[in-house]
Amino acid sequence: MTPVLTQQQVAQRRAVEALRSGVPSWDAVAMLGSGQPDAEDRFLGLLQRAAARPGGNVVAEWGSSPGGQGASGADRRGHGGESRGLLLGGGFGGGKSHLLTHFGHLASSAGFVVSTVVISKETPLHDPAKTFRAAIDAAVDPARAHGALASSAGLLDPDTPRYSELTRWVNSPASGLDERFAATLLCYERLRGGDVPGSDETADSFVRFWSGEPLRVSDLRRTLRSVGAASVFTFSPVSARDLAQQRFRFAAALLRAAGHQGWVILFDEVELIGRYSLLQRARSYAELGRWLTSHEVDRNVPLAAVFAMTDDFEAAVLTGKNDRDEIPRKLRAKQSPEWDETAALAEVGMKRIESDMMLLEPPDAAELDRAYTALKKLHGDAFDWSPPDVPGLERLGATRMRQYVRAWINEWDLMRLDPEFQPQTVAVDIASDYREDSDLEDGGDAWSDGSEPE
Repeated sequence: MTPVLTQQQVAQRRAVEALRSGVPSWDAVAMLGSGQPDAEDRFLGLLQRAAARPGGNVVAEWGSSPGGQGASGADRRGHGGESRGLLLGGGFGGGKSHLLTHFGHLASSAGFVVSTVVISKETPLHDPAKTFRAAIDAAVDPARAHGALASSAGLLDPDTPRYSELTRWVNSPASGLDERFAATLLCYERLRGGDVPGSDETADSFVRFWSGEPLRVSDLRRTLRSVGAASVFTFSPVSARDLAQQRFRFAAALLRAAGHQGWVILFDEVELIGRYSLLQRARSYAELGRWLTSHEVDRNVPLAAVFAMTDDFEAAVLTGKNDRDEIPRKLRAKQSPEWDETAALAEVGMKRIESDMMLLEPPDAAELDRAYTALKKLHGDAFDWSPPDVPGLERLGATRMRQYVRAWINEWDLMRLDPEFQPQTVAVDIASDYREDSDLEDGGDAWSDGSEPE
């Protein structure tokens, strides 16, 4: 007769399976923690600054470094000052995805909406429109509910100071936002829950626009006339690229107005940009440059991002493919202001990879002992047995945490089935592949001059 599992055991077995597969599930990471205190301090400083925008109200109970030193102060020493981003580096299986998931726990606990975006063919870093849609689709609120932007729009209350702050910022030239955001916010406020037939459907179309869908200017003008604001806005053409970059800022501000602390976006597997074509790599470096450098328009935006990539990227791509020299030279040879700007931002992004990448610390003996003890208890509780000690892998500096974890779990699995079995695990490293891949050419390009349709 098959034993009936408790709900807790089901969660524990899911955590074991995730760790066995090298997938950092939410439950598994919650059980193990991060093992990266310095990176955690840096991230807490990032959250502290994001929570303080606008108005400077720092959330003291979680904004301090556990080591007693203010995380924001530590972050300012040579790490880009008021940057809204953090760049992590580690080897394959070194715990980058695990750490990002742990950061998600910290951000959710602090009241932030959190998105995790894995860079891929479908979500290329060089295309801000696609990364924005991926980030919005993945956004979960602190209660782990999806649809965070739409639900937050429904929570907006025009009578609150947070909403007043949002409208002041959206209508200010200092926000750097296109007029479409101020216009749609005004119409949404006046139409939502109204008695006019179709008003709720029209209001929903504005939420979809904020979420990345197109909006016909003619439809927006018609709605503005219906609410008595036709003469307030003019509307100029705007590129898909610029609109997407502005949507990141607007969405973060809207989430704050709805009662959240802001928006944290966690980008994983960023090293995939090393397999793009030269121009796509250039545009990806430029996006990194935007995220990792503070701009005037970002000053009051409660938005933060973390990027995780392999630690050999600089040697293999920036040096190995000579991107430092080739990319600025080829872009500036096009002799256009747009490409000159891209070249300058790409240089910033590449310099950030060189100088600001925070490398994950390899696990020391104490961290390995802690993780082993936690996993042994987890495995025993999940399968209702008393796991014996297993040898696992020899403790060497080059061995990755994922390799230790998988070895321990696999050996416990085998010994649970055959107590007399004597396991012996061998680890094999897999080298990163940075060869250009034409299959990653997605055919889309948010850097075109395509404007929102009329």
